[in-house]
Amino acid sequence: MNNPTRVIGFVNAAHFIDHYSMLIFAAAVIVMGPALGMAYSELLPYATPGFVAFGAGSLLTGWLGDRWSRRHMMVIFFLGIGASMIAVGFVNTPFQLGAALLSIGLFASIYHPVGTAMIVSYAEALGREMGINGVWGNLGVASSALVTGIVGQYLGWRWAFILPGAITILLGFCFAVMVSHEDRSNVRQAAAQARVAKEDMWRVIVALLIVVIAISTTFNAVTVALPKLFAERLNGLTQSPALLGVIAAGVYVFGAMTQYTIGKLLDRYSLKAVSLPLSFVLAPFLYVAAELSNLPLIIAAIGIVMGAFGQVTVNDAMVGKYTSEEWRSRAYAVRYFVGFTAAGVSVGIVAWLYQQGGFVTMLHAFGGLCLLTVAAALILPVEIRTPAAQSG
Repeated sequence: MNNPTRVIGFVNAAHFIDHYSMLIFAAAVIVMGPALGMAYSELLPYATPGFVAFGAGSLLTGWLGDRWSRRHMMVIFFLGIGASMIAVGFVNTPFQLGAALLSIGLFASIYHPVGTAMIVSYAEALGREMGINGVWGNLGVASSALVTGIVGQYLGWRWAFILPGAITILLGFCFAVMVSHEDRSNVRQAAAQARVAKEDMWRVIVALLIVVIAISTTFNAVTVALPKLFAERLNGLTQSPALLGVIAAGVYVFGAMTQYTIGKLLDRYSLKAVSLPLSFVLAPFLYVAAELSNLPLIIAAIGIVMGAFGQVTVNDAMVGKYTSEEWRSRAYAVRYFVGFTAAGVSVGIVAWLYQQGGFVTMLHAFGGLCLLTVAAALILPVEIRTPAAQSG
């Protein structure tokens, strides 16, 4: 019998690695451009196949998690993504770079449908554990900008991929030894404490699709663009890559705190009660940030990440609450397929909008997109509270 605390600990670490690995390139590309003789807007699209694979691969990995083994899939995740990060550290051509980033995306696609389903299966308080899990993913985003900036400045961009890759493989061996194959015959069938009337499920699905597309696109666009945005707009404060990484990490810490807070609120209040006020946060901050620089930009960026990361926690809790154990990995697979496919497209959109009118055009465009989250929150149905499911 697996210890729930140990399993959730490993899954949280995997969430950290998942987001960390996907965003090393976003921070390293600033240094890689001159080394490979390519401009920022030329090099950035090479990340697109990896981000598309991040979403598209989740359909297969979620199915395998349900039909085969979530534990075995997570072993493959740790070892595969670690080896892929190391591979990026040895590339010499744009084609090799695209192939290695694609490999990271494919292995990264395992985590969300499989790891998130494991969290729901082992969680005692779903909202709290979702919030904590979100914090770990967010810290991965923050640390990626921070560590990549420091390692890139002092050891070179190649080591920014090789070091975390080696650590991830080591963690994978620990997971393989300490976590056994799950026995689902006696697992909690759902951590759900609420449901909705059958005739209202279409509202949940429509709201989820709207928010997932809008937030995933914006979330990914912002996390990819933020290092470059800060490099351009914080000239009055610093031009040091390492210090820019520290500032970006500090901004993401606010997002992490938001996810924990939203998770706790979801254990006490309905999804609609939490998501409606949250839906009004993103668009204004994105629109205002387009014209700002230095300290005011940092404050606006904090508002953006708080809104975006809070919405991600709501999305994950929505799927966890309304799906049964035997379908949960596949339900998360569809949620992340839609979300990460939209996110993958966003990399190309960022590069195109940046060429058209810089970050002003880009932030205005995503601010408009995020107005859709208000409509999604409004159509969410009223929940019917039910007792927590029992083991057995």
